[in-house]
Amino acid sequence: MTQQVEKTLRDSAAMRWTALLLLALAMFCSYIFMDILSPIKDLMLSERGWDSTAFGTMQGSEVFLNVFVFFLIFAGIILDKMGVRFTAVLSGAVMLVGACLKWYAVSDAFIGSGLETWFTNNLNYIPGFDELGVSPFYEGMPASAKFAACGFMIFGCGCEMAGITVSRGIVKWFKGREMALAMGSEMALARLGVATCMIFSPFFARLGGEVSVSRSVAFGVVLMCIALIMTIVYFFMDKKLDAQTGEAEEKDDPFKISDIGKILSDSGFWIVALLCVLYYSAIFPFQKYAVNMLQCNLTLTPPASDSFWASSSVTIVQYIIMLVVAAAGFASNFQKQKGLKYGLLCVSVVSLVTYCYMGYMRQSAESIFAVFPLLAVLITPILGSFVDHKGKAASMLVLGSLLLIACHLTFAFILPAFKGNTVGGVAIAYITILVLGSSFSLVPASLWPSVPKLVDAKVIGSAYALIFWIQNIGLWLFPLLIGKVLDKTNPGVTDPTQYNYTAPLVMLACLGVAALVLGLVLKVVDRKKGLGLEEPNIKE
Repeated sequence: MTQQVEKTLRDSAAMRWTALLLLALAMFCSYIFMDILSPIKDLMLSERGWDSTAFGTMQGSEVFLNVFVFFLIFAGIILDKMGVRFTAVLSGAVMLVGACLKWYAVSDAFIGSGLETWFTNNLNYIPGFDELGVSPFYEGMPASAKFAACGFMIFGCGCEMAGITVSRGIVKWFKGREMALAMGSEMALARLGVATCMIFSPFFARLGGEVSVSRSVAFGVVLMCIALIMTIVYFFMDKKLDAQTGEAEEKDDPFKISDIGKILSDSGFWIVALLCVLYYSAIFPFQKYAVNMLQCNLTLTPPASDSFWASSSVTIVQYIIMLVVAAAGFASNFQKQKGLKYGLLCVSVVSLVTYCYMGYMRQSAESIFAVFPLLAVLITPILGSFVDHKGKAASMLVLGSLLLIACHLTFAFILPAFKGNTVGGVAIAYITILVLGSSFSLVPASLWPSVPKLVDAKVIGSAYALIFWIQNIGLWLFPLLIGKVLDKTNPGVTDPTQYNYTAPLVMLACLGVAALVLGLVLKVVDRKKGLGLEEPNIKE
C-alpha cells in the first residue's frame, strides 16, 4: 500500500499562485506611487516651482538612504533573520509612512506652514555629503521638494525592502517549480502599476478642471494602504505554510557577516549585479522623464474641451481596455487549447490597437507612454516559461541589451525627426515604447531566477539585498544626472515642453552598451565555471 504524502500549501498551485498574487498586488501599488509625479512633471514646475534639477534630485532621493546609509543591506539582514512574512508587513508599513509625508509636502497645507519655512532655511548644506557631491538637497531647492524628498527616502526604504522580500518569497514558494514564470508574472503585474500611474496621475491632478498635484499623490497613498493590507494577508498564509513544513526562517542558519564576503567574492554574482544596475538605471530613471520627453518631441494638439476625447470618462474607458489587453494576453500563455489560446491572443492584440488609437485621439503623452508595460505583460510569462524549461538566461540578457540600445537611440535621433508629423511621430513612439517594455521584461524572467544558482539558500535574502543596493546607486544617480544634463543643455528654456532630450538619451544608450558587454562576459564566465545560467530551472 503506497504511503500518502502530506501536501502543504505550496504543493497546491492555487495557493502558491494566490501567495504570489498578494505579493504582486503590493508591488503593483508601490510601482504606482514610485512614479506618481512622473507624468505631471510639467505641473510640478507650474504649481510648485520645481525645475528639472529639483525634480530629478527629489526623484533620486527615493534610494538615498538605501545607498548611503546602507539601509538595504540591513533590510537583507532583517529578511534573513526575521523571515519573509515579518519583513513583508514591515516594508508595507514603512512605504505608507513615507507616502503620507510626500503627500503632505505637495499639498496646499504645506504652503505657508512652519515646516515650509524650516525647510527653506535649512538643509541647504549637508556636511560630508556636499563635499562628495551626493547630497539629497541643495541651496535653492524648493522647500516642498526637500520635504517630499524626505518622505520619498522613507518610502524608498520600504519599497526596496519589499522588492527583496518578494523575490525571497517567490523562491520560498516556487523553488523547484515554475520559479522564473512566477518571477516574470509578478513583475508583469507590478509593471501595470506604471501604466496605471501614467493614466490616473494626470487624471486626478486635473479632475474637475482644477489643477491639484496633491490629489495624485493622495491617490497613491490610498493604494499604499491597500498594499499594507495585502502584506498582512500574506503574513497569515506564510505562517500557515511554516506550520505545515516545520520551517523557521528566523532560527535556522543565522546570518553571519562572513556570508557577505562569500557573496562578494563571486565573480558571477558581480556580473549579474552590474547587469542589474545598468538595466534598471536605463529604465527606471527614464520612466520619470519619459512623459515630458514625449511632450517635447511629439506634436500634440489637445482635443476640443467639449469632445469625448477630452472628457474624464475616456480615461476610465481606456484603462478598462488596457486591463483587457493585459488580462487576455497574460491568460493566453496558460491555455492548452489552441482555439482558446489564439482567441485570447487576438482579443489582446485588437484591444492593444484600440488602446493605441485612443491614446492618439486623446493627444496625450501620458496615455501614449502608458503602453510601456503592455507587451511585457504578454511576453514575460512566455520568457519565464522558456527559462524554466529551456534555459538560455544569459543569452536573453544580451538580447535585452541590444533592444535597450536601439530604443534609446531611436528616442534620441529618430523621434525628433518626426516632430510635426502627428501620425508618424506617435507611431514611432508607440513601437519604441512597446519594444523597450518588452526588453525590460527579460530582466525578471532571466536575471532574478539566476541568483539562487550563484549563492547558498540561507543567504539569498542578503544576496538580493546586495544586488538591490548596487542597483540603487544607479537609481539614485541617474534621475539626478538626467535633470542636471537637461538644465545644462537647455539654458534659458522655461517652457517644460521645449527641452532637447538628446544628451540624456545618449547617456542611457551608453548604459545599454555597457550591459551588452557584461552580458557577453557573463556567457563566457558561465561556460567556464559551469554556473548553470544557460540551463533550465526545471529538470526534466
